[in-house]
Parts: sequence; structure tokens; C-alpha cells
Amino acid sequence: MPEPCSIEQAVDRVLGSIEGPIRLGLPLGLGKPNRWVNALYARIKQLPERQLTIYTALCLGRPRASQELQRRFLEPFVARVYGDYPELDFLADLHDDLVPANVRIEQFFLEPGSLLDSPAAQYDYNSCNYSQVARDLDAKGVNLIAQLVARDPQRPRHFSLSCNPDISLDLLPLLAKRRAAGDSILCLAQVHDELPYMTGPAEVSRDCFDLVLRESECGPLFSMPNLPVTLQDQCIGLHASSLVRDGGTLQIGIGALGDALTAALLARHTDNAAYRAGLEALQGGLWGAQIAAIGGQGPFAEGLYGCSEMFVNGLLALAEAGVLRRRVYPELRLQQLAAAGGLDEEGRPRSVQALLDAGLPARLDAAALAWLQASGLLDATPQLRGERLQLSDGRELAADLADPYTQAALRPHLGPAQGGVLLHGGFFLGPADFYQRLRDLDAERRGRFAMTGIGFVNQLYGEEALKRLQRRDARFVNSVFAMTLLGAGVADQLEDGRVLSGVGGQHDFVVQAQALEGARSILLLRSWRESAGRLSSNILWSYGHVTIPRHLRDIVVSEYGIADLRCKTDAEVIEALLAISDSRFQPELIEQAQRVGKLPRDFRLDPRFAHNTPARLQAVQTGYPELFVEYPLGSDFCREERDLLRALNWLKGKFKLSEALELGKAALEAPPADDFARHLARMGLAEPDGWREELYQRLLLAGLHATIPES
Repeated sequence: MPEPCSIEQAVDRVLGSIEGPIRLGLPLGLGKPNRWVNALYARIKQLPERQLTIYTALCLGRPRASQELQRRFLEPFVARVYGDYPELDFLADLHDDLVPANVRIEQFFLEPGSLLDSPAAQYDYNSCNYSQVARDLDAKGVNLIAQLVARDPQRPRHFSLSCNPDISLDLLPLLAKRRAAGDSILCLAQVHDELPYMTGPAEVSRDCFDLVLRESECGPLFSMPNLPVTLQDQCIGLHASSLVRDGGTLQIGIGALGDALTAALLARHTDNAAYRAGLEALQGGLWGAQIAAIGGQGPFAEGLYGCSEMFVNGLLALAEAGVLRRRVYPELRLQQLAAAGGLDEEGRPRSVQALLDAGLPARLDAAALAWLQASGLLDATPQLRGERLQLSDGRELAADLADPYTQAALRPHLGPAQGGVLLHGGFFLGPADFYQRLRDLDAERRGRFAMTGIGFVNQLYGEEALKRLQRRDARFVNSVFAMTLLGAGVADQLEDGRVLSGVGGQHDFVVQAQALEGARSILLLRSWRESAGRLSSNILWSYGHVTIPRHLRDIVVSEYGIADLRCKTDAEVIEALLAISDSRFQPELIEQAQRVGKLPRDFRLDPRFAHNTPARLQAVQTGYPELFVEYPLGSDFCREERDLLRALNWLKGKFKLSEALELGKAALEAPPADDFARHLARMGLAEPDGWREELYQRLLLAGLHATIPES
């Protein structure tokens, strides 16, 4: 095993062992050893003759404020939640355009919206599907990887890749081939004391690493606080939840839309009467046929299996509530037994006869007995003696599983299948309590969440027969920020070419939905937005860039309903999307389609879809408040902060916060300061100093007055 070394010793080793350019691969998101990366980056900045390229994604930094009111809100919250979390120095330099000439940062996924104005980040963005990243890193000649890992005192010869086996498990075998061919490659690990020890595929030998840092990281893990779920998002979640089929497979992403879907699925399972009533009020029966054919409205009698590149907080919440409980197995014969109904929820054979009904041969030879015992379906007691089975009490049985006496005698010796899991995930990221809940699980329960390589999760290639059995009735749920009226989705890039985030695994899952029998891709879309007082539709005639081409069109869900686009003609796609668009924009969209000959001149939208307005949704919310919880998965914000965040988001939508004249007009009818004394104190505006702070105070009061919930 590698000898532990200090951070600076590891930097020295890298500089001394790798001749020429250093090509460093870092995990996306949580798994970066930031302190060591900062030490290497600082040293390289002092050595202009050395070249460093960092290949990574999703570099996490504290939220940054772009204007004064945001700063006043964020600074105390950031200090409380992130503490002394060590940020990446190169990320700060990317924001400030200070990355030196001998360093490049090449990312395939950006923290959404965070680097729109960073020239270096935009120049060096690499657009590729998540499942192909390991291949591309190998082709680029990565010669150094560094990763945070977890340790378990009971497993001294192993590490867990914990939060990030995603690319590492796919990349390590490729690097081993190059190393065997003579390439100089180093792998570095640093233990983080707060990372949960995930077993299964995520557990690797310590010998995988050449360098292990002596200093473990003990600071806070970077957390992604739960954001408020708006009425728009809650309605989207309710619609989408009715498309998930009991006994099926679920993939969801991070963010408010994922939380909204999670909340709706929880309501469907735990308060079904209220869920059905609220859904009926929202939908009016308009999508009953689609729901019956694709999903359902009942509680989850069989439960779901999770197959998601990102193991999010919502999936853990679904497991805790008993929604995510359908086990899948790592071996094809076991999965065939489970798929045929031969195993119960705990993986135990329902009976010996059930094994036969599921396809197990009746004749029990040595190989079949060994497999049953190795898989856990049968304990070690029965032994094969010639042509007979012998039990520990001396009884002999026919080695024929169809024999009634043999079936009865073996029943007490049946056991649960080994290796059953509720979820396969590639990486995880979430709020602080998500990490704590994972750490609090005992090893057996934590082992039900299998962190593994992204090639397994995001593709069908390799073990395809097994994956097809596991991923029955899959619902791959992702979000887009715009849709074209002809069915193309936009999720990662603005029309001018600047990258918001990245394609990540979205295309992988959309393609899987087309390839798997019974699977569907569901794209979640807010049908409209408001920015600086300007309303605009997110359903557009055309857009300069698409993430999901229209030939892969499937299901789109907005706050107004469900558009099933699969198999539809262009005119039918347009009509289906018009039905879930906001009615304020429908006439213009219809006119655009008619102008280019994609809708007939006498087209008339079904009157049932002519009342898609926020006011109608607000009426449903008023009638079913239990289905419209702002923070359904909990919150790191205190009560005043939740009120302030709501007010700030309202102000951002209504006004350009940089224009003092607009702000002054907005503040004229603000309520008295005493009505929100605690809120003003939290923002440092209880006693404003000067006209600018007085303006901010009045503006904030106006926002609070407009958005405070009625008690």
C-alpha cells in the first residue's frame, strides 16, 4: 500500500515524476481534494515553464452576490452553512479572469449559470455526454487523477470512492492499460472524514492509488441547500408524478423541480386521497387516458428502483418513505428470478415452487446447488451426497425441487438473495442533512444504495440483458429551460453560444428511454418566466441551439399539463405543446406556426386549453394547501430567510435591480418598517444609513409585503 505523504510532498512527487505537461483529472462536484489542488495550482503559477490542464466538471463555490441586497442576504447564510469550506483557487481566478497562461481548466459541466461571463470557462468548455467522459479523458492523455475518498477502520486495505465513483471506475482500467504500456501516471487519494463509506462497486483497493495524503480533510462537505419550490414547480411535479408507474424505475435530477416531483410522489404514496383530489382539480381529467396508459395515481404497492446518475436528496427521501424499495440484483439469473416474481421484497424466495415457476431447473446438481448457496437463496446446510440431498439432521431428500417433500424440507433453509440494491447512482450531492442521513445508516442499509461507474448507469452497453430487466418501465425525468414548438429541448446553452451548464447525462437518458421497452423520457418545463418585469414564453417557435433534438421527442410536462409527443406529426406536436403553454402566448405561437405553413389557417386551439393562467393554478393551491409546500424536503433557511428569499426573487422578476429609478417607484407604497423588524435586522437595514440604504429598506419592504404568505 502507498505510504502517506503531506500535501507539499505530493506536489513535489507530481512535479518530479511527470515530465512535460501535467494533465489532471478531478471528479465532478463533491469529490475534489481542494486543498491539495490549491497547493498544486499555487506551485504551477510560480513555474511558468510547466503546463497544467485540469479536466473536471461542476466546480462548487459559495454562492456569489451580483448586487447589494443579494450580498446582504447571502453573506450571513454562507458563513453559517459553508463555514471554512476550502474553495478552489482556480475557480476564483476563472470568475475574475486571472487564470495564468500556463494553466487551462477544461470542464464538461458548469455549475448552472455561474460562468456565463468567464471567457476562459467558455473557451475551454468541452461538450460531451457524461457517459463518454472517461473515454475522452483517456484520449487526452490524463496522467494524474486526484480524489476524495472515505475510509472504514474495519476495511483497512480499502477506500470507498463514496460520492464520486462515476468517472473514476470507468477511467481507472483505461489508465491501467496505458500504465502497462509505459506511460507515467499517478493516482492520488485524500480521505475526507465526513464522507459516508459506500460499499459495492464504489469500494476499491488502496493499491489503486500511488499517493495518499497524510492529512485527512475534516472540514464541511459542500452542501446544496434545498431551494424554494414555487407554485409553478409544484404543479409540474404533480403532473409528472402521475406518469410514474408502480414497480418501475426512476431517474430525477437536482433542484426545485426534482424536489417538486419527489414531494408529489410522496403525497401519492402517503396521502393518496388528497393527492388524487388535488390532481383532479389541477387536471380536470384532461390527461386521464395518458396517465392510465403510462403511469398511475395509486400508492406504490411494488415500489420503485432508482437508476440515476445523481443520487439526490429526493431519492433518499423516497427510500425512507418506502416508495423506493424495489430491489434489483447484480447477477442475471437472480434478476430473472426477481422479474418473474420468484423473490419477495426482501429478496427471499416466496417458495421453492416459486423458484421453479420463475425458471429454475428442477434437477439440483452440484453447480445449481453451489449457485443457490453462493447467491444466498439457500443456506449452507443442504449438501449433495451422490444423487440425494442431505440435511444436518441426517434426513435425505430427492435432489428434485419439484418433489413436494423436498420443497417442504428446504423451506426453512431459504434466505434472501445477496447484493440486492434499491438504487444505482454515479455521484451524490445535496444538503448537509442528506450527508448526515447517509452516515447514520448502518452498513447493511447504506449498502442498498450502490454507487457505481457512470457507464453502468447512463448506458445500456455492457450487461445489457441485466440492465433491461432491472430498468423496467423506466421514467427518466430531466428539466429544460425552453422547448421549440416542434419538440426540441434546450437545457444547457444560450442562443448566443454561451454555456449555462452542460449536456451532462440528459442525452444519455433520453436515448435510453427510446431504447428500453416501456420507458419514457419526461422533460420538465416552466412554460413562462418573468425577468425584470418582462414576461416571456419558454415554449418558442425556434431557438439557436438545442440539447435534445426533436427526433427524440417524448413527453413534456409544464405547470399546465402533459404533452405526449412520441410518434406525433409536426402539427400534432405543435398542438400538444400549445395545450400546455401559457394562454398569454398561445395566439402568437399559433400565428408563427401558421405563417410557415405548419398549422392550417383555420386552426383553432381546443377551448379546454385556453385558460392556462397562473390565476387558475393559484385557485388549486388555495384548495389543496397540503400539496403545495414551499420546502417539502426541509430547509437550511430560517423563517425570516425564507421570507426574504421569496421577496428577493419577486423583486428580481419584477425589476432591474440596477436601475434606481425603477426601484424608487417600487418602494413608494412599502409598508411600515415595524411590520418586518426582524427581517430588516437580518439584512442590516433596521436603521438605514443614507438614501441608498433607505431605498433598499423600502424596496425590501415592498417585496416582503407582496410575497408574505397569508396566515
